Amino acid sequence: MFDPVGSSVLVVEPVSGGADVARLAHHLGMTVVIASQDVGDCEIPADLRKIASVVLTVDTNDEKTLFDVVAEHHEREPLAAVLPGCDFYVATTARLAARLGLPGLPVETVDAVRNKARMRERVAAAGLRTPRFAEASSPEALRTAAEIVGFPNVMKPVESSGSIHVSRADDWAQLAAAYAALTGDRELDLGRPMGHTVVVEQYVAGEEVSADGYVENGRVTVVAITGKVLGAEPRFVELGHLTPADLPDDVTNEVVAYTEQVVRALNVTAGPFHCEMRLSDEGPVLMELGARLPGDGIPELIRLVTGTDLAAVMLAAGLGVGAAELPAFGPPAAPYAAMRFFVADDLDSHSGILGWDELDDRPDVIGKQLFIPPGTPIPQTGDCRSRLACVRYTAESYEAAQAFWKSLDDLAVLP
Repeated sequence: MFDPVGSSVLVVEPVSGGADVARLAHHLGMTVVIASQDVGDCEIPADLRKIASVVLTVDTNDEKTLFDVVAEHHEREPLAAVLPGCDFYVATTARLAARLGLPGLPVETVDAVRNKARMRERVAAAGLRTPRFAEASSPEALRTAAEIVGFPNVMKPVESSGSIHVSRADDWAQLAAAYAALTGDRELDLGRPMGHTVVVEQYVAGEEVSADGYVENGRVTVVAITGKVLGAEPRFVELGHLTPADLPDDVTNEVVAYTEQVVRALNVTAGPFHCEMRLSDEGPVLMELGARLPGDGIPELIRLVTGTDLAAVMLAAGLGVGAAELPAFGPPAAPYAAMRFFVADDLDSHSGILGWDELDDRPDVIGKQLFIPPGTPIPQTGDCRSRLACVRYTAESYEAAQAFWKSLDDLAVLP
């Protein structure tokens, strides 16, 4: 059995699922090293700062500087693994791992799991079901893309996340307005500008789900399929997740088979993946795939329902050992688990959520979090930045999960 005690793991910007990996590594007796800008939305959470043996303060968006700083540390204190703390750094850490001679995703194809245009190209080249699409980096190219794709369509920044500036357009005026909003947005996301390159793709109607799993020794394993609840279009903010999704067996089998094909087409060779798709009349259609842990607390839902800890799977892949060598598999704790987010698009700020404290007395509530404190301006972005709070809970049946979801409508955001 592999003994992780004393091994050193680097996590680059642990602002999402990578934070769970860092906490697990510390729990297993490993040395945790964090590379971070450590300012703004990259500021290291207090609990992670406490468990980090070393913090490398560096511009993580400058690959050359990051690689030089990490390589210098590696010479003094060898690292056993380098892992991304969020989606933005999947390709970066793959290239960094290759430079240090550590396990990682193939550098020659890794950009296809970050850049949505490259992702579409590889999936289409594999002959898999995918919407019509075209790339654009200017208003003129946007019009050409719209002519290729048609309407309705969806515009997506090629390297963003969290549904930021993802927007449906039913005509040219709406598409042009969405692109103008993107190019006029000066807010940085983890120190990065939004960028002006987008993919315009055919709008796909249908229920949205995610298939989460991992690759090990060439085998693709789908651990769970999660149903998603999205906000009103033209935006696509995720308002909640329920695991497992309520799907007929034949649809489940089709989702699993399609996911396996997508994972292989994108050359994801090890570690976890998060594959989002819509269930169209023709079958599953890829929205995007991330070669990393899912966000929004989905790993916790999956662990509760299946017993599989995807954070341990990710850590094992980074170390180059089998997931069974770490505590990645255990018994499930509940038949169903869900997370619901709350928004208040009609308010500039709020004074609290009526009924919030009473949730503490519910045995099925396993956690809750307030993202935007009372009195703080609510971003009117229509994406993950505008969500106020979330509640996580378990249920004994799909019907009970739906019923509790509906009961949360009684919570009221107070102006």
